[in-house]
Amino acid sequence: MKGRMKWISLVVLLFSFSLLFGCNKQQETAQSGDKPGKIVIGAALPDFDDKWLSYLQDGMKEYAKTQKDVEVIYVDAMNDANKQLSQVENFIQQKVDAIVIIPVDTVSAPQMVEKANQANIPIVVVNRIFDGVDKATAYVGSESIKSGIMQMEEVAKMLGGKGNIAIMNGQMGHEAQIKRTEGNKQVIKKYPGMKVVLEGTAEWDRAKGMSLMENWLQSGKKIDAVVANNDEMAIGAIMALEAAGKLNDVIVAGIDATPDALEYVKQGKLKVTVFQNAKGQGQGGLEVAIKAAKGEKVEKFNWIPYELVTKDNVDEYIKKWQ
Repeated sequence: MKGRMKWISLVVLLFSFSLLFGCNKQQETAQSGDKPGKIVIGAALPDFDDKWLSYLQDGMKEYAKTQKDVEVIYVDAMNDANKQLSQVENFIQQKVDAIVIIPVDTVSAPQMVEKANQANIPIVVVNRIFDGVDKATAYVGSESIKSGIMQMEEVAKMLGGKGNIAIMNGQMGHEAQIKRTEGNKQVIKKYPGMKVVLEGTAEWDRAKGMSLMENWLQSGKKIDAVVANNDEMAIGAIMALEAAGKLNDVIVAGIDATPDALEYVKQGKLKVTVFQNAKGQGQGGLEVAIKAAKGEKVEKFNWIPYELVTKDNVDEYIKKWQ
């Protein structure tokens, strides 16, 4: 009887050890393998009301629908850098699997990257580049300076290398505003017959672009071309010029090639725009973030090229939005 009890005790002891060993192996596998369940991505966007950024967000949403077990949380900073920083901190507290940011400005952006890095959460920057962006997990976007160069080169060609230029800036301090204008001025320096006679900001907005153009018209200065940092401001300038009966005397150029802008190009009112692939950037940013969340290797810089649009090729770009 005693021998039988010893045998049973030994079997129970061995079984207990096997359960303990198996449990430890399961924990090890869960920690070292892919994260189970849904992947949650936090997307911190600067302004839901910005038309071009709304197309970028559409690109993210469309791509998210094609992904299994992926949830994207979108938050709107309403162009408030402090609010966006707080939103990123909230994502970190929620322990999301990755963060996508389009920074409100270039000053607060490095802080958001640093906080995500400290929490070991992948952070992907989209569209707006800044000093220190290389510390982020990845960047997805286009080189803003190239759009300004491309835009102004075409305007210079249309003007025959001579003319008075009015530059309409986006929100001051934004990476796109800085670099697009820098690209414009690089080209202008190459042409002795071209000069900037007026410069001001309309903060990416159509109505503000119209108001600024009205003020410029009242200044009495001769303007041969209005070169805007984006299409919305360019359309505002067109509306003011049209109302004053002076649209035929002035070349207007924008950047982004939004659906509205392409219609103005087709009508011959907007002479130049530069296609910036909003949906491509949105999709690309989310795709990279999901890969990073899964622990997959991603490229540090993911460039999406700009493309020049005029009346000659506008139909090709209208199709891209359909």
